[in-house]
Amino acid sequence: MSQPLQISGIYPSLALKAQPGPPRTECGVGALFAWADRLWVISYVSHKSASGVGTGLYEIDDDLRMVKHPQSRVGTYTNRMLHWQSNQLFIGPHVIDADRRVRSIESLVEVRLCSTMRHLHDPENRVYMLGMEGEFYEVDVHTLEATFLADLTQELGVPDHKYAHFKAGYSNFGHVVVANNSYDERDFRGDGMAGRLAEWDGGRWRIIERAPFIEVNGRGDFSGTIFAMGWDQASAILQVYTDGDGQWRRYRLPKGSHCFDHMWQTEWPRIREVEHERFLMDCHGIFYELSPWAYGNRIWAPRPISTHLWVLGDFCAWRGLLVLGADNASPHGGANHLAGEPQSGLWFGKTDDLWGFGKPAGQGGPWWRAAVRAGEASDPYLMSGFEHKTLHLRHGADSNVRFRVEVDFMGDGEWAGYTELVVAPGAYVPHVFPTGYSAHWVRLSADRDCRASAYFTYT
Repeated sequence: MSQPLQISGIYPSLALKAQPGPPRTECGVGALFAWADRLWVISYVSHKSASGVGTGLYEIDDDLRMVKHPQSRVGTYTNRMLHWQSNQLFIGPHVIDADRRVRSIESLVEVRLCSTMRHLHDPENRVYMLGMEGEFYEVDVHTLEATFLADLTQELGVPDHKYAHFKAGYSNFGHVVVANNSYDERDFRGDGMAGRLAEWDGGRWRIIERAPFIEVNGRGDFSGTIFAMGWDQASAILQVYTDGDGQWRRYRLPKGSHCFDHMWQTEWPRIREVEHERFLMDCHGIFYELSPWAYGNRIWAPRPISTHLWVLGDFCAWRGLLVLGADNASPHGGANHLAGEPQSGLWFGKTDDLWGFGKPAGQGGPWWRAAVRAGEASDPYLMSGFEHKTLHLRHGADSNVRFRVEVDFMGDGEWAGYTELVVAPGAYVPHVFPTGYSAHWVRLSADRDCRASAYFTYT
């Protein structure tokens, strides 16, 4: 049979479209999943069903024919998880069995579902589900009865004047881990960070970090790790839990683009396994290759692949292809006067195609006008995979500050001295690394207490 038109990996006939309204909305791809001989796709509106029309649940067959499922509902949904014990896919408020029979969790249709997670104590019969406004439920996988467990805006102290914007959740090693990416200019100014990375052991909640976080994922019990992505003024952040010692460690990565520095502009960048036992990480405008393993409770540096401007709600492997689902055109509420039809496309290609996109570049650092203690090392900052590197240093002390620069060139947590740089009061000192110089991680320390900035530009 004839194949549909394809241009650079995009099939216009497979674009997801919403009606122009009213109300006028966006039509982003919230989740993708290969299941029961189909590629399942769910799209989302801006804010619950009342804010738009025309989004829903779709299935695509091997001949690239797409149909909207009759059980489809309008809403904001980005969750997807296969519950192995009952052999059912949870995607949005829908539950799909191996024969493609679709049921819906009626009580959760109006919840902006962003994550489905394994249950800590009864994984055979129940799952957890998280809503963007912090609603935390458990759901019976057989009856689809949902039980409200907690309001995480209250449990985690998200300030009332902030918008709750929970994005992801994941459970393993006896913990549920959730991410909330609330962030606007108030957070940038330091008026109180509303973002959260937090964990729950079934009894109490504990805040891991007060910063905007957007993704949490791992590979089950396979590799003993959990990864969480976020950011702050200084850089992108990668928090890593290692089951070997039960600890979280913070690493810092460049920001590929400043366009992602707002809670509404970081719409579900993800960490997904797209090749066997390998992760693809989409973090702040940069694709990375990420190993799920930790050795000695340390991870090797993620390898940057390319820089991009896509807003990607999900991506997955399907029929030997890598499928990316975007949020392309958002005329929500008439805010974009140059966009009429809410629509988003799917991209089909190979994982290796990503290396042909924009060359890796970015900026960021361990310190952004930070209070630095004498002799205390900064977080490790990514140094691998970029051709040209410049370090910028400044401080607010009233006398000279000597900064020590160290590198971890083996990725095993052992540090070697690279150089020391002296910065006078009020001065600015750049340092250009030799072209191609690389190590897994770099960190800094100062010889006296000060407020300092250490910022890297990678080109």
